[in-house]
Amino acid sequence: MSLTIIYITANHISEYFAENVRTQLKKAAKDYPIISVSHKPIDLGENICVGDIGRNKINIYKQILIGAKAAKTDYVAIAEDDVLYSEDHFKCFRPEMDTFAYNMNRWSLYTWRKDRLFALKQRQTNTNLIAPRQLLIDTLEERFAKYPEISSEKINRHWSEPGKYEKHLGLTERKTCRFNSYQPIIIFSHSEALGYKNLGKRKRLDPIRAIELPYFGRAEDLIKLYEKDK
Repeated sequence: MSLTIIYITANHISEYFAENVRTQLKKAAKDYPIISVSHKPIDLGENICVGDIGRNKINIYKQILIGAKAAKTDYVAIAEDDVLYSEDHFKCFRPEMDTFAYNMNRWSLYTWRKDRLFALKQRQTNTNLIAPRQLLIDTLEERFAKYPEISSEKINRHWSEPGKYEKHLGLTERKTCRFNSYQPIIIFSHSEALGYKNLGKRKRLDPIRAIELPYFGRAEDLIKLYEKDK
């Protein structure tokens, strides 16, 4: 079934890193259309520039909703600006129309570590989401209708990925499922990330680790996409 890739960015990372990520995304996307929702104009698919609206949790989901409404396909995949995607991630699985799907073949690469390792990080995040487009729209519109802003610590704590905490927010509960692509996706953990201020370099390196992965190769080579002199 048809799918559109929704790429979101606050244009906060270096242009060198961002361009390397976008180059890989275009390679992995093949014939799938891309809608980019950005704070500054960029040359990627159909670009929707929302302006400098601020870099925070609320606006991440506003950008996702804008992209989902602009798409015309049955399914959408979320792509973030610090993640390397593989071709297989986009084509290998589609959930039922009432279910959000998360790819668990998701590895982290910590840019500040001297030992160049990938660590398997099996979490449900926007980075690895494949969703029925209308389900995503309905879920986020219901959320924004009830909570136009994050007004308390409880809401902030549960303002998260679709299918995780709707019950805690008093919203319609949504189903989720997990799948594994053959080719992995790679998330760069770095100091410019929105969540860095919470844990920073104290992020735990998960126990399943690798120095090389199918499709992407060695971690010590991949780090060069983040910074030229690495």
